[in-house]
Amino acid sequence: MGRTEGHGVTLRDAVGVWLRVAALSFGGPAGQIAVMHRIIVEERQWVSDSRFLHALNYCMLLPGPEAQQLATYLGWLMHRTPGGLIAGGLFILPGIVALMSLSIIYALWGQVGYVAGAFFGLKAAVLAIVVEALVRIGRRSLKSPPMRALAAAAFIAIFVFAVPFPIIIVTSGLIGFLGARAGYRAFMGGITHGNAETVPDGDSRLGDAIPEHARPSARRAVGVAAFWLSLWLAPVVAIAAIAGGDNVFTDVATFFSKMALVTFGGAYAVLAYVAQQAVATYHWVTPGEMLDGLGMAETTPGPLIMVLQFVGFMAAFRAPGAFPPLLAGAMGGLLATWVTFTPCFLWIFVGAPYIEQLRGNQLLSGALSAITAAVFGVVLNLAVWFTIHTMFRVTHHLQGLGMSVDAPVPASLDIWSLALALGAAIAIFRFKLGMITTLAAACAAGVALHAIGLVNVAAH
Repeated sequence: MGRTEGHGVTLRDAVGVWLRVAALSFGGPAGQIAVMHRIIVEERQWVSDSRFLHALNYCMLLPGPEAQQLATYLGWLMHRTPGGLIAGGLFILPGIVALMSLSIIYALWGQVGYVAGAFFGLKAAVLAIVVEALVRIGRRSLKSPPMRALAAAAFIAIFVFAVPFPIIIVTSGLIGFLGARAGYRAFMGGITHGNAETVPDGDSRLGDAIPEHARPSARRAVGVAAFWLSLWLAPVVAIAAIAGGDNVFTDVATFFSKMALVTFGGAYAVLAYVAQQAVATYHWVTPGEMLDGLGMAETTPGPLIMVLQFVGFMAAFRAPGAFPPLLAGAMGGLLATWVTFTPCFLWIFVGAPYIEQLRGNQLLSGALSAITAAVFGVVLNLAVWFTIHTMFRVTHHLQGLGMSVDAPVPASLDIWSLALALGAAIAIFRFKLGMITTLAAACAAGVALHAIGLVNVAAH
């Protein structure tokens, strides 16, 4: 545990640092990446700005939660596989514990009086937080007409025509790759963090050279891939073989395993895909419950994508089979977590040695910039979809001419949900209140509205 690498940082020191990162990992991927940059680059100077950004660019191209994968990548760079396991594992551990506890409370008492009132307020505030994430993505990605066109096309494709999310992301990445290859300026910028390089390569503990363990080896890559694929898929195959195809655990295992392969573009883009599948296809949760789960994930440490644990919990809790509901829920939640995060270690431990050879590659940056622009359109779809299904009590599904759109009935607008969402937006955008403060205030407002009889939380 106390072994010192060539850069002079022991694994024991790394545990303390990654525990600190995990404890501060609130606020979604943008905030988590900022925390990591401050601690790992600026304070500890373990890696340089350019190396941090190179790792981030790779992680943003991967399916799954980029902040957790970035932690795994940096831990692996510093301390080989044990470092990656510690960094990536500690990053998600607090969220697993916190969200499992909140899921149990929600399942048992979520529709009871003041608890339901708190979640009523939480849903409205989460809408404002999604919009704030949308603004962040737009500021960094929509800097040219081609990028704005990509964002608009992505929104129309997924919202109006229900084009599958993976097709949108893969197509956007290909456009960015080809644009960069052709030398178009709009696709040459990539994604940056901050305004200036605070720690050059030569001043970092790791230095500029590629560590010995980070040099690619085909034989090693095959062995690592076989190990992590087995670890990931063995439970899925076993559950399907034992429980059969018509079983909630099989559905959870297979759906979230497929999701781990196709959900590119960050947490909010992932949620746009999962929310529509979990609500419309599997009927595991309602749109309001999906927002409740997102609110829980926003207020606990760890990746936002940990909301998938809540979805898996509720799915199994409602169809427990031979198990007690709470036990089934816990099993479903942990199963969703396992098949979501195990592949993240596979992508890093297999791919990172090859990515280390591609630092500064413009084609990679071009694909990333195009994907990020498309993600804006996908997250806009998420914001509109949540708004329709939580602000309005009645919706109609419109189909024809290739379109598939949910449209609200204006007369069914919930005035109090709108008021709370606008209040949360004012708190965030005008007064710059923190996310936790805003969510807590919205929960308190929901409880107050329930207490004085202005909202019927049972209807939500």
